[in-house]
Amino acid sequence: MPLILPGNVASALGGGYEVANSCRFDRGSSAYMHKTPGSSGSQTTWTISAWVKRANEHGTNSYILDCGAGNGTSLYFGPAQIEFWDYQSGYTGRLTTNAVYRDHSAWYHIVAVWDTTNGTAGDRMKLYVNGTEVTSFATDTNPSSSQASILNSTTKITVGSQGTSIYANLYMAEVCFIDGQALTPSSFGEFNEDSPQIWQPKDVSELTFGTNGFYCDFEDSANLGNDANSGTDLTEVNLAATDQATDTPTNNFATWNPLADYYYAGSYAEGNCQTTTGSSEYGYLPATIGVSSGKWYCEIEWDAKSGGSGAGQIGITSSQASSATNQLGVNATDYAWYGPDGKIYNNNDGNTITSGNTYTTGDIVGIYLDLDNNKLYFSKNGTLESSTGISITDPASTPLGFYFFAVCYPSGSYTGTYKANFGGCPAFAISSGNTDGEYGNFEYSTTITGDGASKTFKALCTKNLGSDGG
Repeated sequence: MPLILPGNVASALGGGYEVANSCRFDRGSSAYMHKTPGSSGSQTTWTISAWVKRANEHGTNSYILDCGAGNGTSLYFGPAQIEFWDYQSGYTGRLTTNAVYRDHSAWYHIVAVWDTTNGTAGDRMKLYVNGTEVTSFATDTNPSSSQASILNSTTKITVGSQGTSIYANLYMAEVCFIDGQALTPSSFGEFNEDSPQIWQPKDVSELTFGTNGFYCDFEDSANLGNDANSGTDLTEVNLAATDQATDTPTNNFATWNPLADYYYAGSYAEGNCQTTTGSSEYGYLPATIGVSSGKWYCEIEWDAKSGGSGAGQIGITSSQASSATNQLGVNATDYAWYGPDGKIYNNNDGNTITSGNTYTTGDIVGIYLDLDNNKLYFSKNGTLESSTGISITDPASTPLGFYFFAVCYPSGSYTGTYKANFGGCPAFAISSGNTDGEYGNFEYSTTITGDGASKTFKALCTKNLGSDGG
């Protein structure tokens, strides 16, 4: 179960170049951007660089960059492996990794190089992940000398899709296309001087991008396709200002974790910040970041249920679902606010814990997790249910040692959608700007008066883990 815990946080490190924004590409929205070069550049020498965080795939390819919509050049995540190829009525060159890249909580840096002027056949295509060259391939087809690619002709280039048929489920940051140069990862990133196993971004603004090269930094929410290299902008399709994210390779935010859904059997959208429950099982779904200290906040909108009556189960967990009937709130270290009766369940008992109001579709549930005092508070649409917090088990005494925000398949024979805001790229519209002081952005305030004291809570992101301990 890939996840982020204090101690394995690369993006909490400071001192390097800070990436401000990424762009969320959502398959369900058919989101992508494109541009068509007015003239050909070098079709024998070029480099692609992108920082990428995967969203759930369900066995479908997720395209970083494509040119030619199938009969052309592609760089993408398959269901697990990375594919990089040029196809012209047959593969002129192809690399398919043996390694798989399934971690949905991680940012990857991908560099793909095409250099058919190289005299060594095995060096004409290169692929790097997180600063290190990939050398083990399930498929390794070398291009012939001076083989021209489809990419960098006058064929349309798409970012986030293969043409208009297959769309990405990805966050992407610092997307670069370099025309005419075969660069190494050191042009785009570097190993941290204090933690030399950690690969981090560099400022690329001084690079030479060439005739058709471009640089997308996604810092202009009104023009996400802006070429920060001052070339022709990419045209956005089904992308909006709300797809600009602060979830980046230098500050990684929590999302739902599709690799830990066990019996939940849900589907995912909006960069894994939206999940729709399965229709026949109860198992619950945690977020990607677990915490054992500090004060943490998130917002979850219960939305779009179908069939049956009632609402969902929203709360925290420090355990794993063990069966299809293991609901959130059944275990001793689960705490779940159940919408239909307003009770908060722990150890399968909703009678001994103070009950609150009910909630239904369209309501936003706020979760305030205070692990400095081992207290839990809930709010509905910004109103605190009780200023007296629920006492929870010390995380050190729980099965996992960390608490995770979580949701559960609702009772009854129906499905429902949870839209989360962990502070970096919400799955529902935000009309207010309530920050956690620096990083997260929320609909409602992150400060409450709980148990007689003013308490300010933080967004669940790696910069906050670094500052707050986690």
